[in-house]
Amino acid sequence: MNNLLKKIQEEIETFSKESCLQVEKANKAAGTRARKSALELSKMLKDFRKVSVEASKKPDA
Repeated sequence: MNNLLKKIQEEIETFSKESCLQVEKANKAAGTRARKSALELSKMLKDFRKVSVEASKKPDA
């Protein structure tokens, strides 16, 4: 789960950087990269939800 959280954080940083470039400098290529990053984030967050639900069902050892 820690690895997944690290990947999510990295993707959030990428999305933030690219979306700022799109908005501030009207960089169309950055917009494409931001949308791609948003799609990847969506997938990772769904994976996180699955892992989180599974972890909450396990009894504490």
